[in-house]
Formats: sequence, structure tokens, C-alpha cells
Amino acid sequence: MAGLTYSSYVTQIATMAVVEPTDPAFVTILPEMIDYAELRIYRDLDLLSTVSSNDSYQMTANNRNFTWPQGTFVTIQNINVVTPYTQTDPDLGTRVTLLPTTKEFLNVVYANSTNAGVPSYFAMFDDHSIVVGPWPNQAYTVEIVGTVRPATLSVANPTTFISQYLPDLFIMASMVYISAYQRNFGRMSDDPAMAQSYEGQYQALRQGALMEEFRKKFQASAWSSITPSPVATPTRG
Repeated sequence: MAGLTYSSYVTQIATMAVVEPTDPAFVTILPEMIDYAELRIYRDLDLLSTVSSNDSYQMTANNRNFTWPQGTFVTIQNINVVTPYTQTDPDLGTRVTLLPTTKEFLNVVYANSTNAGVPSYFAMFDDHSIVVGPWPNQAYTVEIVGTVRPATLSVANPTTFISQYLPDLFIMASMVYISAYQRNFGRMSDDPAMAQSYEGQYQALRQGALMEEFRKKFQASAWSSITPSPVATPTRG
């Protein structure tokens, strides 16, 4: 598979943008360009490769508030409480998956620690903390499954999932950014069609990559991993 490395990425962008790879101004904007392209792809595609889990957390008995380090997860998919409370390895215990609800529900139904037990519900309080109900009666181990932001492409990190598996999309997103750097966005620019052309290519490639992600997650037609067929009817159950 012909993916991109940091070096080949820089060379290709410089060639397409008609700039010298060693130009100080170009070198200065490289990190921002990579950030723009990667973040756009991560948000547009919700890549399965960004899903991670962490089971190093513990609740506090009789305290409904639970917090993890800010910036650890971008989105939360599952929060599991491990039982019994003496077990810290989720694979050796039993995972109790908490159901998402609202803070208002928890405030009414589980207003205090009177009926403390194994939590069943959670509600997001902010981007890195939740409240649970019932209140935990022990210091249970917690496993969180969610999406993370992988390390960005750089000299120290010469390959990433995006650079290896989505190099075409990565290049198009980067070229949209560098069009702004070269002031080719607006009607008064030297080449006002440049940004629109790269944006159009990005959107076309994004659709194919998005369908591939749906297939990876078994979210394609009939909840399968098969590419939808325009002639196969009815859909599989």
C-alpha cells in the first residue's frame, strides 16, 4: 500500500502548491495545515481507528461524581462499571454498562446516597465528568470506551492512520488549507477556483471514505459490512 510519510507528504504538497519545501513561510504553516486536514477528517468520518478504552479509573464510594483527565477522550461511547468492586480487570469481572440519561432524571430518582449500589445510569456533566445513579456503594473500577485524537503527523511521528490509509483525502484537505495561505479563496484572488476545486475533490473522496467507515462498523445496508448494491432487493434482514 502506497501511503504517505511525513517527508513524502511535504514533498507532494509543495509540488502541488508550487512552493519550495524549505521556504520558511511554508515550513511555518506546515503544522497548522496538518492540524486542519487531520481534524477535519477525524470530525467528518468518525474513524473506527480512533476508538480506545481505558480501565485505570476508580469511583469513590458514596460520591456520584466521576471525573477523568480532560482531553483523554473526544467522545464517549460506553462507560462500564466493573463488578465485584474488588476486581480491577474488566475481563476478569463483570462489566455493567451504564445507560445514558439526563442530570434531571438522576437528581429526582437518585437524589442522595440512601440507596447506594452498583450504578446503572450516567449523565454527562461536562466534557470529562459524569454523575451516576444509583450512587456507588463501593470504589468500583470504571472502563471508558471512546474516541481519542491520535498523535499528529510530524517528523517525530512520520506515519499515521490517515497518512497511510486516507492519503488522497489528506492531500485534498491540506490543499484547501494552503489555498487560503496563498489567498486563493475569494473572488479577488489570483485563482478563485483553486479552493473550490480542491473542496469539491475533498467532498467526493469523503463520501467514499465515509461509506467505508460505515462498512467497518456494520452500519452499511441492512446493518452489514457489504457495499450497498443498487440492484439487490429486498435488503437483507
